[in-house]
Amino acid sequence: MLPAMPAPHPPLKDYYAHEADKDGWVRRLFDQTAGDYDRVERAMAFGSGSWYRRRALTRAGLRSGMRVLDVGVGTGLTAREAAGLVGESGQVTGIDPSSGMMESAIVPAGVKLLLGSADAVPMASDAVDFVSMGYALRHVTDLSQAFREFRRVLVPGGRICVLEITSPTGRAARALLKAYLRGVVPFMAQYIARHRDVPKLMRYYWDTIEACVSPDVIMAAMRDAGLIDVERVVSLGVFSAYHARRPPD
Repeated sequence: MLPAMPAPHPPLKDYYAHEADKDGWVRRLFDQTAGDYDRVERAMAFGSGSWYRRRALTRAGLRSGMRVLDVGVGTGLTAREAAGLVGESGQVTGIDPSSGMMESAIVPAGVKLLLGSADAVPMASDAVDFVSMGYALRHVTDLSQAFREFRRVLVPGGRICVLEITSPTGRAARALLKAYLRGVVPFMAQYIARHRDVPKLMRYYWDTIEACVSPDVIMAAMRDAGLIDVERVVSLGVFSAYHARRPPD
């Protein structure tokens, strides 16, 4: 039996003392560093992030004309790709608990941005055809509640695509990725970012990856929320795309 663990990782006490402090601490950190986020992301991903997001969304079944909810929209990196795929006949709505990130968002005209979180989506039931989430699952409060909300807002048969970075299972690969994300990237951030807390954000980024529950636990939480056809597509050993569907009526 897989362990019950509503949070995606235990409290990271180098940053906040208790689980109850997590949401406020994370929101403040993202608010403060929002203006630098895209610049650091481009450097960290060597410019490949846009291409990968678009390919992953297409593989998960995103098509022209669909209504999309992008959870943890941030500065709009995933929402921009979704908007390009659904076209003028579709609709993209992004939600995020960080007002600072959404104020820094660059999204096409017509993309709606709302203040909200994964475990309390400010949308009606059966409202969208597709739910996306780009590298924000580690920051939710409760995995099970988030996936129940995703199921609720989807129409019957609607699809989900959750993108995440997964710590490699091999010791050498994990050490190499840690050296890059927790060492090189924060070092670079000191010189290309304007806010002093951006290096801390990048260190926290790796620490949440390292502490995150396993893919099996994530997929079990999806199934427990009533989702079907749950699968994980892995690229380069670290990029995980979780797919699922709401059952048809």
